Amino acid sequence: MEEKKNVYGVVLAGGVGARMGNVEKPKQFMEVAGKPILVLVLEKFVVHPGFDQVLVLSPKPWVRYTQDLIQKYIPMKERVTVLEGGSTRNETIMNAVRYLEEQGALDEDTVIVTHDSVRPFVTHRILEENIRAAQQYGACDTVIPATDTIVQSVSHTVISDIPDRSVMYQGQTPQSFKAKKLKRVYESLTEQEKGILTDACKIFVIKGEEVRLVQGEVSNIKITYPYDLKVAESLIC
Repeated sequence: MEEKKNVYGVVLAGGVGARMGNVEKPKQFMEVAGKPILVLVLEKFVVHPGFDQVLVLSPKPWVRYTQDLIQKYIPMKERVTVLEGGSTRNETIMNAVRYLEEQGALDEDTVIVTHDSVRPFVTHRILEENIRAAQQYGACDTVIPATDTIVQSVSHTVISDIPDRSVMYQGQTPQSFKAKKLKRVYESLTEQEKGILTDACKIFVIKGEEVRLVQGEVSNIKITYPYDLKVAESLIC
């Protein structure tokens, strides 16, 4: 019998891809090199030996479609479970945590590795380091050093500040957590605090909890705009 690791991949496929333009399906289902982007992501997760299970959170109207893709493309389909996503990114993550709780799989050591469904170039090394950092520290974020100067504008018309680039990083995913702690911290937030969340790591930052950094890769791009599809095709070819 395979030893339980208490580590779960959580692929966030709840978005609709509005920035991709007028497309007929969410961007995670668009194809790169003949395969849906979501499938390319899942291929990285299902072959990684560190995960007990991979959870995919999909928009409600697309749950069956997601299940059909997994049946068609993923050889180790028994390792993947499709769940319905929430109204926000963080509610989607909480749906995954609640599912683990319902399955009796949530304890203080349970780790979730949350990842964008449109970042198909995540590496084995990044996944491995996320698992280790979350187990050791409780929370981590995948980042790369900022290469461009960051300009802040509160008014959106004039510069407010230009921060020191040497201490700036660009956030990627995965973002990984001890799931029970994430649930506790999230449930302690006020509605106003929840309203300013941009990602799951900010849940910890708002409450003064430490989030460790994991080195990402420049190639670990998020496919957001039509141009990104062309870049992704070139990276695969």
